[in-house]
Amino acid sequence: MTGVVVIGAGGFGREILDVLRDQGRVIHGVVDDALTAANAQRLQSQGVRYLGSTERFLRDHEPAGVEYLIGIGDGAVRQRIDHRLTRAGHVAGRVSHSAASWGFGVDLGPGAVVCAGVRLTTNISTGRHVHLNVNATIGHDVRLDDYVSVNPGAAVSGSVAIGERTLVGANAFILQGIRIGEDSIVGASASVLRKVASRTTVVGNPARVLARREAP
Repeated sequence: MTGVVVIGAGGFGREILDVLRDQGRVIHGVVDDALTAANAQRLQSQGVRYLGSTERFLRDHEPAGVEYLIGIGDGAVRQRIDHRLTRAGHVAGRVSHSAASWGFGVDLGPGAVVCAGVRLTTNISTGRHVHLNVNATIGHDVRLDDYVSVNPGAAVSGSVAIGERTLVGANAFILQGIRIGEDSIVGASASVLRKVASRTTVVGNPARVLARREAP
């Protein structure tokens, strides 16, 4: 079985380790560019090898025989790391916990992580390195673009489209048919009842605009 390297020793990186164990996957080790003493101890207690920085990993490991998953919450950072590893010939894996449920026609992109309790209904598609955290619900005909994160307990209704690098906060709700632009943030427990423009942060119930960012 192909081994898996997890990029990032922080909280979500270690949650990915749990999903990999659930699936009986071989954990090759963890890569982290700024490993803290606390996270080093946590990896050691789990018997997981620290493989050094991204630079060291690229220097010391050939692409064959190992896949990678990125356990970093920030979508823009995930994108940069993904591009770097892909250019070097490395291949992203996918993983889904056995306690997640799947409907018909679910198409997960490379690097997707589906945690325990996630509910995926029917005809759902994702881009690269999408994170679906514990107990999130994804309705029918939803499209999640590259590097989207859906945090614990969030509910995404049917026919929703979410743009690249957007974060949906814990316990947020998105009404059916809504489009959320790229690089946006839906705050925790927000109820989104209308379209959200790109690079916009919305909070509250009903969701209101808290901030907008200019395009780079």
